[in-house]
Amino acid sequence: MSRAIALIDGNSFYCSCERVFDPKLAGKPVIVLSNNDGCAIARTAEAKALGIKMGAPYFQIRDMCRAEGVRVFSSNYTLYGDMSARTNAVYRDFARDVEIYSIDESFLDLSDVRERDRFALAQDLRATVRAWTGIPTCVGLGPTKTLAKLANHIAKTVPDLGGVCDLTDPVQYDHWLCRIHVGELWGIGRASLAKLEAMGVDSVADLRDLDPRPVRKALTVVGERMIHELRGLSCLPLELVPARRKGCAVTRSFSGRVSDRATLEEAVAAHAARLGEKLRRDGLGTDQVTVFYHTSEHDRGEPMRSVSTVVSLPEATNDSLALIKAATHGVAKTWREPGQVPWRYSKAGVITIDLVPLAESPRALIGRLDRERSAPLMAALDACNARWGRGAVVLARAGLSTKRDWNTKFEMRTPRYTTQVSDLPVACA
Repeated sequence: MSRAIALIDGNSFYCSCERVFDPKLAGKPVIVLSNNDGCAIARTAEAKALGIKMGAPYFQIRDMCRAEGVRVFSSNYTLYGDMSARTNAVYRDFARDVEIYSIDESFLDLSDVRERDRFALAQDLRATVRAWTGIPTCVGLGPTKTLAKLANHIAKTVPDLGGVCDLTDPVQYDHWLCRIHVGELWGIGRASLAKLEAMGVDSVADLRDLDPRPVRKALTVVGERMIHELRGLSCLPLELVPARRKGCAVTRSFSGRVSDRATLEEAVAAHAARLGEKLRRDGLGTDQVTVFYHTSEHDRGEPMRSVSTVVSLPEATNDSLALIKAATHGVAKTWREPGQVPWRYSKAGVITIDLVPLAESPRALIGRLDRERSAPLMAALDACNARWGRGAVVLARAGLSTKRDWNTKFEMRTPRYTTQVSDLPVACA
């Protein structure tokens, strides 16, 4: 049987998750905002029809949203992550191999399904996901990941296809590739598009038919690989085992401006504690932490300052206590007392790169950390927060989660229906 890859994604995924738990939102314009309720990062078709653009700042569209009855929500990442896990559980009932590409997209290997059955299976997959999770989806089928991604785009933009486009079908393949603009292709950005247009490329079929050699010269090996993928030669295998994380970052914009050192250190400490939690989950460690904080370029007329510093540790660790000590030291050595007009910082974070498996990392000869003591302590901390919810037990330096005035604001966030017992929907008799 021929190779077949399916790309399935949730339509306006964040908005669809909100609609699952509030049926009254069906047919109404809905948007979901970024951290601190900053800008629109998810929009339903009804919201798009009103002219709301992706990334539109909420303060610019607030009045229009009120006038047009647009329902606005803060991001609820806990809910969205859990709904993503549920949809992928359904996908694994239909395919032998699944690659989770993003929170709302997954590649499925359907090569073991007979050609004549693939379209029907894709329709059944959409119906099952909708029935079991409430999330509407579209499915694109192709012999390669690039063609599957293109087929998914076609399925979303052509309603008459019923949410499924099959580019493993030669008739559909020939029909669509000459009708889709090359700019819609996965991996084609503005710079690449300009180069292709200069070469006379308009449609996806035009790119497919080019000699790969000049394309490689203009777009590097990525462009050459794209041509082969469009011709049905797979160059991008499914990644069934997630690549080991090479870096990790915890950064947040403040809900308000921060001017004092104590508050800034508390925020950085909280980020470092979260960094340690992420590293422990993957069994990784780091021996250096980059700490940064800066003012906002949008605060016109105010003094500007941007700070970044690297703090080294004697050996790799994922102990939150050690990471907090390093991060707050980064603040201490870069802090400058303000003059008559204080700096008002808008964002801070901790970043690390060159992560290593902690069990394989070398030990320090001088300044060795006490892993034997810290490991069970961090395990107990993680276990408590896993059982009673994140923030149930916090390190004192990171501040009480309920009293962090600098915390990112989610003023319009819905309950975390699927992961918090206190937020479970209540059915009234």
